[in-house]
Amino acid sequence: MKRKLQSITSKLLPLATVLAILLIWQYVTGTEIIPPFLLPSPIDVINAFTSDFPLLMSNSMVTLTEMLIGLIVGIVFGFFMAVIMDRFSALYKAFYPLVVITQTIPTVAIAPLLVLWFGYEMLPKVILIVIIVFFPITVSLLEGFRSADKDTIKLMRSMGANRLQIFRHVKFPCALPQFFSSLKISVSYAVVGAVISEWLGGFNGLGVYMTRVRKAYAFDKMFAVIFLVSAISLILMWLVGILQKKCMPWKEKENKI
Repeated sequence: MKRKLQSITSKLLPLATVLAILLIWQYVTGTEIIPPFLLPSPIDVINAFTSDFPLLMSNSMVTLTEMLIGLIVGIVFGFFMAVIMDRFSALYKAFYPLVVITQTIPTVAIAPLLVLWFGYEMLPKVILIVIIVFFPITVSLLEGFRSADKDTIKLMRSMGANRLQIFRHVKFPCALPQFFSSLKISVSYAVVGAVISEWLGGFNGLGVYMTRVRKAYAFDKMFAVIFLVSAISLILMWLVGILQKKCMPWKEKENKI
């Protein structure tokens, strides 16, 4: 009973906080403490979202396609790099600084270069998302592989297990918690990265839509896109959480004990 009450409270508190913020926002804009042309009211944002819903959905599909392709490529590339860097210490020492450097490059700075080199189609957006996703995935998997219990690995070696068996039964399961934590971050970064890349060049997508409504000073539509991007990120993070439960059923059993 106590757990159920804590669960209900933990779900109601965020909703109550969001509702309070929306009410304050509506009051501030409704009483014109802040002029409507500077900050549209929540009702204006909802109306803008409803009126442009088909257009928002069509642009969302473009952004999601770019994001999913970049995310998948980034995960595969990051997994491959983490495996070989964990296997060969010389490669770890050689490539780990380069992996860190990829994270220090400002996204806004590299996006125009990618557009210049690869044009206005989908390719530069995908490359930017791969760069964004690559770092957290690679680092989290490396940390997970290296945190595997050394005594368990020695035991498996003494029983005749090869490297692949040790990786499959010890290192990979040990890295899953870190992997899914980084994946939750990566999906939100991937959406934002896709939108940013679309700001700087493209024909369709939420970033292109945002640029157009910003130039038209339609701030209600601008806020509608912002909320849509946030909603997409939250839904994707929720889906990653579901996938984590499916891939790590033993964690659920541990939590119930």
